[in-house]
Amino acid sequence: MLRPGAQRLRGLLLRSCPRRGSPGRPHSVCGREGEEKPPSSAETQWKDRAETVIIGGGCVGVSLAYHLAKAGMKDVVLLEKSELTAGSTWHAAGLTTYFHPGINLKKIHYDSIKLYEKLEEETGQVVGFHQPGSIRLATTPVRVDEFKYQMTRTGWHATEQYIIEPEKIQEMFPLLNMNKVLAGLYNPGDGHIDPYSLTMALAAGARKYGALLKYPAPVTSLKARSDGTWDVETPQGSMRANRIVNAAGFWAREVGKMIGLEHPLIPVQHQYVVTSTIPEVKALKRELPVLRDLEGSYYLRQERDGLLFGPYESQEKMKVQDSWVTNGVPPGFGKELFESDLDRIMEHIEAAMEMVPVLKKADIINVVNGPITYSPDILPMVGPHQGVRNYWVAIGFGYGIIHAGGVGKYLSDWILHGEPPFDLIELDPNRYGKWTTTQYTEAKARESYGFNNIVGYPKEERFAGRPTQRVSGLYQRLESKCSMGFHAGWEQPHWFYKLGQDTQYRPSFRRTNWFEPVGSEYKQVMQRVGVTDLSPFGKFNIKGQDSIRLLDHLFANVIPKVGFTNISHMLTPKGRVYAELTVSHQSPGEFLLITGSGSELHDLRWIEEEAVKGGYDVEIKNITDELGVLGVAGPQARKVLQKLTSEDLSDDVFKFLQTKSLKVSNIPVTAIRISYTGELGWELYHRREDSVALYDAIMNAGQEEEIDNFGTYAMNALRLEKAFRAWGSEMNCDTNPLEAGLEYFVKLNKPADFIGKQALKQIKAKGLKRRLVCLTLATDDVDPEGNESIWYNGKVVGNTTSGSYSYSIQKSLAFAYVPVELSEVGQQVEVELLGKNYPAVVIQQPLVLTEPTRNRLQKKGGKDKT
Repeated sequence: MLRPGAQRLRGLLLRSCPRRGSPGRPHSVCGREGEEKPPSSAETQWKDRAETVIIGGGCVGVSLAYHLAKAGMKDVVLLEKSELTAGSTWHAAGLTTYFHPGINLKKIHYDSIKLYEKLEEETGQVVGFHQPGSIRLATTPVRVDEFKYQMTRTGWHATEQYIIEPEKIQEMFPLLNMNKVLAGLYNPGDGHIDPYSLTMALAAGARKYGALLKYPAPVTSLKARSDGTWDVETPQGSMRANRIVNAAGFWAREVGKMIGLEHPLIPVQHQYVVTSTIPEVKALKRELPVLRDLEGSYYLRQERDGLLFGPYESQEKMKVQDSWVTNGVPPGFGKELFESDLDRIMEHIEAAMEMVPVLKKADIINVVNGPITYSPDILPMVGPHQGVRNYWVAIGFGYGIIHAGGVGKYLSDWILHGEPPFDLIELDPNRYGKWTTTQYTEAKARESYGFNNIVGYPKEERFAGRPTQRVSGLYQRLESKCSMGFHAGWEQPHWFYKLGQDTQYRPSFRRTNWFEPVGSEYKQVMQRVGVTDLSPFGKFNIKGQDSIRLLDHLFANVIPKVGFTNISHMLTPKGRVYAELTVSHQSPGEFLLITGSGSELHDLRWIEEEAVKGGYDVEIKNITDELGVLGVAGPQARKVLQKLTSEDLSDDVFKFLQTKSLKVSNIPVTAIRISYTGELGWELYHRREDSVALYDAIMNAGQEEEIDNFGTYAMNALRLEKAFRAWGSEMNCDTNPLEAGLEYFVKLNKPADFIGKQALKQIKAKGLKRRLVCLTLATDDVDPEGNESIWYNGKVVGNTTSGSYSYSIQKSLAFAYVPVELSEVGQQVEVELLGKNYPAVVIQQPLVLTEPTRNRLQKKGGKDKT
């Protein structure tokens, strides 16, 4: 029986592993197919100068060395403190999958697998790659919904993925107990690879293309020089590098501390179990697909003639190696393991025995319990780091084997070409900041590990570690009245509830308890006046004698006149949309720049880098945490605010997109006449400590007008009706501003040669292949939210970017990219939602005219389109 065997083998060490058996059977880390001794040159060569120094010889670091060298970069050096694969790589279970619940990481997984398929032929190194496919099991109706949700998000990608019936599952995995199985999510081409052999093959390739892999060569010091280069110290000597890349795995925190950075990473213990030969497995004529029992929270695959399975225990039971955070990784730790603790995973073992009954008769021959590194949100940190020149990271990989190949290619392309090859902001290391404390990191890592296999709903919220220190001045005033969402450390109201309404967090793939309250907030803004907390906005002050010249270089739009505001976009050299900001010219040469909460340091890094690169004489200050922001919007907004200020707020005096410094209830504010709702409104920027007093004054002044709160869900519905684009959805590093319908904000004829101008001219001359359109569709109890497949004539032709219910026409509304030939108003297509294709039609944009446009038409004698 498995249980007695498990108890008997507590504390089994890896050295008792048998060596690998017959070739062609799946294997684990117990043996090494691609074992290779480094050439003597790895011991003797040294370089005084390097273009790129990579710190860390796990599969991610070696992959980057391979890709940079193969792409032609000279003087690529990798420094490893002990030996290649030491750390987390050598003991990994080696799973590979095309599947990812997100969008952009599917591309990373795809690139990894395609590389691994050809690596053995390219390098001559055996990699032990098995591709029997994988099946995720649905044993509850909500899990079937999740599979349908994931199917529409995969349909417009290159990845193969299918929902399969129980009969097909049993055919593919005949050892299953099918009593609870409702469906499976099947990915052909998934499987597993030997991590050691993979790393050695990448190392062979890196050397073949000219990279130097030096080990043992622990980095002892990193010193930044004024010209942006680095002095890298090791016991073997010093090396000057044009850039450094921290790929040091669970040593990444120590490397970061050398330059004053506290990377939010924490090692966690992960166990997997290997059985002896099981006769029923040995008798199989083909390898079993990798199995993921999501309710049981474990993966299971064939290992030689037995099985290997690894659980993700709950956050209460899982073990964080927190002593490493406070005291550092023990000196000399590299290829060691922790003592096994099977009691911690026993409920998962029992679930596995119920699902795969042959396990009951199996003996455990090995338990691997090793450290893997987690970031707070389980995703790695990849890219250049804000605030430190030429310091890049590739750290925090909880799933390093499947990410290694794709991330190596992604970072190599970015380093060589000066911009990311595609949007991957969810991996931006700058999504974290000073608010990311050690306590927060541990709480979130526990949660993320324990939630590995929970149902992935749209609009998901996770509550561990919240709130952080980064709360707006209104948090205590509003927290009991609303459902808060997490935005870059901030708490921001998503929706508000009234007495008697269901106040619980109830995630769903269909309309849920916030649907009606959000409709009320929508009407509040359209008919009366609403107030919303916008404090999470990223806010920068830029001034200096070269400020105008810098912004003219950065932005595709013209620079607004003093006292005015505009919407401007920073483009990449290839003409894609790197960022969207609101630019306010407050006084001659002094600007207030506003961006979304999720792109604060992402945008700041780009601005700072261009300022240094061009030698601009400017002062750039991040004032995000100093200022609070209140949005006041709706037809009665002027009437309410006018009661609190002596400044004339009339339409002729305080025009749309004007900015002024004034006092509201004797509180100094910077007021900008702008609102993402598209209605009459102002954004009021003020000292964070004044937020409560300002909010109370506005709410008291608006009693006669029946003023009330609204949150970001209502804001999204309002902006979609006005056809306002959102960065990260309708535009990002995968899109150019012309296909996104942003021509109005791009001034190709302005004198300044802004970044991306020449590329955009070429894009315009060649003509567009796709366009962003607005769709309406009649559904039942489900609404689009973005990234769903668009169908036409039985084929997937595009994807939605965002969506919502339109409370004005009582239909669903979505933005979508479709081929140019399908972008005309009146064109009919279909949108896939939860396994069903709903008829949709391209409509004239916007569905509802903005308040300034309605006002202008009214003055000209036109009619209100609403």
